[in-house]
Amino acid sequence: PSEADVVIVNTCGFIEDAKRESIENILDMISYKEDCPDLKVLVTGCLAERYQAEIFKEIPETDAVIGIGANEDICDVCNRIISGEKVELFPPKTDLKIEGDRILTTPPYSAYLKIAEGCSNHCTYCAIPSIRGEFRSRPSESILQEAQKLANEGVKELIIVAQDTTRYGEDLYKKNALVPLLKALSMVDGIEWIRLLYLYPERIDDALIDEIANNEKIVKYMDIPLQHISDKVLDNMHRNVTGQWTRDLISRMRERVPGVVLRTTMIVGHPGEGKKDFQELLSFAEEARFERLGAFKYSEEEGTYGAENFKDSISAKTKQERLDALMTLQSEISLAFNQSRVGSEIKVIVDDFNDGVFVCRSEFESPEVDGEILVRHDSSIMGDVDPYSLIGEFITVKVVGADEYDLIAEIVEI
Repeated sequence: PSEADVVIVNTCGFIEDAKRESIENILDMISYKEDCPDLKVLVTGCLAERYQAEIFKEIPETDAVIGIGANEDICDVCNRIISGEKVELFPPKTDLKIEGDRILTTPPYSAYLKIAEGCSNHCTYCAIPSIRGEFRSRPSESILQEAQKLANEGVKELIIVAQDTTRYGEDLYKKNALVPLLKALSMVDGIEWIRLLYLYPERIDDALIDEIANNEKIVKYMDIPLQHISDKVLDNMHRNVTGQWTRDLISRMRERVPGVVLRTTMIVGHPGEGKKDFQELLSFAEEARFERLGAFKYSEEEGTYGAENFKDSISAKTKQERLDALMTLQSEISLAFNQSRVGSEIKVIVDDFNDGVFVCRSEFESPEVDGEILVRHDSSIMGDVDPYSLIGEFITVKVVGADEYDLIAEIVEI
């Protein structure tokens, strides 16, 4: 940063921990001005969109604060602040383009493919609709063109994302169009894995479950943020489902997609979550045996329905105790799942090679959020093959050890 003309800080503003981290990064960049007085700091992203003029007021050393709708103007803004101007720019959120040319910032064989922007669910705890705007789908033609371009450049794994992936097409085509999109994406030459993240449970129907079960390119891994199981808490969250509906959905997915790995997210300490409600959540986690589960403590966010209508009456201590209890249980479930994989032979993609060890993932591990499969280099199988040449390639390994997060494996075939 000390060698730059402009530092761009792209922020998150979703929950308290993310906001704090964003502010710390802004302050870190501003600290370089002590030795580099000509350095300019531009703040964009969700924190900027959410708090706008407040950032200039609280951090006046910032040179520009722009909203998400101004991303197209970012080069012009850089030139303006280099010339000494202070810039605030907050055009409509819908000015944020969600298609066009892109530079890949992930490894060259794996890419996120965003199919929509914004969210129209308005869950009571969530600020995303006010930050990113209402849900809007990309036309399927542009998605397929981008997927083909990525494949032509060597991408083998597409990770399909949106704030609400399962709503895809309802605004553009007046009906859900996720399944037809997945069928079309699976026809793109070069793509071997299609991974689905952020599946809003209310819209997971039998057609989607069957497509995941029967489409060989879609990995048997479903990321479904459920948030809770108690009817009272789900109602307070405005989640539009019941606990029994959720249990039935999990049963259907387990039955129709044999061996599916399920990832979910839960919130503890939401207003109205009593001891009985939390115990129901613990029991559900024990019963459902999610292979992957993350959890957050409820964060009261200004401007949300929850902040305006519910009293955040659960103490920070109780929230932390509940989070610890849930994650302790989940670590036991994760360990049991990983131990059940010992002895199996699986196809993995190589993400890295470091100190004689390949860092890999199977279809059951999403990059950056799940565990890793660590594989020792084996010259008796590899011969003179350069191990670095295998990064981004698929190999077959046998699992020989496990802890609650990672697996240990041996090379079977390259």
